[in-house]
Amino acid sequence: MNSALRITVTTFVLCALAACGKKDDHAGHDHAAEHQHAHTAPHGGTLVEIGEHAYNLELLRDATTGKLTAWILDGHAENFVRIKTQTLELVAMPGGKFTPLTLQAVANPSTGETVGDTSQFEVQADWLKTSANFSGIFSVEIKGTKFEKVEFHLEK
Repeated sequence: MNSALRITVTTFVLCALAACGKKDDHAGHDHAAEHQHAHTAPHGGTLVEIGEHAYNLELLRDATTGKLTAWILDGHAENFVRIKTQTLELVAMPGGKFTPLTLQAVANPSTGETVGDTSQFEVQADWLKTSANFSGIFSVEIKGTKFEKVEFHLEK
């Protein structure tokens, strides 16, 4: 990784981690009631909440092929949500090493999804075959709203 990219990625990650410590003050807002129900990932992957119950990202790793697939889903993880982009950029941190991943949009003729108008993204990387659990961050724009520095944790 060149030094300019490393500095950019490091700054991005440090800003995301600094935001973790901020307290959320919602007087009269019952967070416990909101989080009493759970959603099931349709493909058996890991769900990552985007926004306050607005959307989900499902991440599914195939350790045999080293493929990581992501789907954009609605707030209840029941319906796919198409977004207008050709790539989804993640910054993974396996073993504490900043590792950018560019997931490519996947077309699906049976649903009419096309590259640039899809809910599914994929990338293949050999390190995904052997990596243990890792965390990371991503940003995504869904239906005109940009969600910045969304954190995720992926189990092996």
